[in-house]
Amino acid sequence: MYFLIAGYNTMPKEKKAEYDIKRIASVMANIFFAMALVIISGVVINLWIDNIYVEITALFIAVFIGVPLLLILANSDKYKIDSGKKD
Repeated sequence: MYFLIAGYNTMPKEKKAEYDIKRIASVMANIFFAMALVIISGVVINLWIDNIYVEITALFIAVFIGVPLLLILANSDKYKIDSGKKD
């Protein structure tokens, strides 16, 4: 299901071969699960102490930390496959 990753699905095959898509997908899955855990924690705490602001704060924390982290990590050079070329 790697074709669902935006940008990867439109790359030519030569460019796709330059990236370790399994590691990129793993990073994305881990960050999305962490974001979901933060949001679910906010919902549970909201139900426990009956304060809607905890839930809203958890949502904003998940989005404003998770999305930039996801973009920075997924676009880093450590997920490029080294083809053995040295400059």
